[in-house]
Amino acid sequence: MRARGVVLGLAALVVLAPAAFLTVVRATDPGSGRLIRAESFTPLALPAYAVVLVVALLVLVLARRRGGGRGRGVAGAGPALVALVALVGLVLHAVWFAPRLLGANPPPADGARTLVVMTANLYAGHADGIELVRTASEEDVDVLVVEEVTTEELADMEAAGLADLFPFRIGEAHALDADGTMVFSRTLLGTAEPVDTGHESWLVRVTDPDVGDALTLLVVHPYAPTEPAQWRADHAAIRAAVEDADPDLVVGDFNATLDHPPMRALGDLGLRSVAELANEGWQPTWPSNGIRGLLGVGLPPLVQIDHVLVGRRLAALGTHTVDVPGTDHRAVVAEVARK
Repeated sequence: MRARGVVLGLAALVVLAPAAFLTVVRATDPGSGRLIRAESFTPLALPAYAVVLVVALLVLVLARRRGGGRGRGVAGAGPALVALVALVGLVLHAVWFAPRLLGANPPPADGARTLVVMTANLYAGHADGIELVRTASEEDVDVLVVEEVTTEELADMEAAGLADLFPFRIGEAHALDADGTMVFSRTLLGTAEPVDTGHESWLVRVTDPDVGDALTLLVVHPYAPTEPAQWRADHAAIRAAVEDADPDLVVGDFNATLDHPPMRALGDLGLRSVAELANEGWQPTWPSNGIRGLLGVGLPPLVQIDHVLVGRRLAALGTHTVDVPGTDHRAVVAEVARK
């Protein structure tokens, strides 16, 4: 009995407590920077609750067998309570996560041409610009959005044939900082209008005769919630731009997951993640390439903060992430088409 208690106690301490913490954070949407960042990990509570539930049920079954089918009283109350908490948490997180796997996805119009969009955060110029251009070519990208592009990295991209693939562009690279956001396109781009975020964000029209009328594209890069006031202000500016322009595509490094209030607010305005619409599930994009670590061990991607969102005029065909060497983000490639 003591061994079962030790196992259950460890499961509750190591797995259940962090999962319950994520549940409280997701349910309350706190305002501090650390808790905003913690909310990014909300999907990880789903498997955590599942593990705790299985362990608790196993302990209950063993208790009943050894107790001659009784398994009740104080000895059985602990595992039963843990199982109940885990079950409630599992159901709640399943409800939050379900839209990424289930739901209607309106089809494209007959004969509509596919538009391929890619977004990549270049980690303040540390990404491999040559490999980025090669990947964009292999993925047959029509519109490439990059954040944190520096002048040195842009030169590398030019050397790899960037202008041949994408003859049209807006935005500027910066010498050293992470502010530069640019859009490269195979087809004509209209005049770009800046959006008032800490890093550069742009509103621009993309003209493609094969797609139909020009598409309105909003590319975004708000501050990370390490500066929560700026993060909230940036997302308020993005929401205002969406309300004013009714964009067809909103693309970039949002520094927010679908669980965060600003992303849910964009959903209320009719924008949906391509990954969610296409029922592609969880596609974490940060961290990448082992650049971020814990106790000397590189972490795999754990949070999904890079997104391609579509408005009511576009259908989502599919999306996936790709590795770009040198950056701490995985790039997102999405396929969309006119409805």
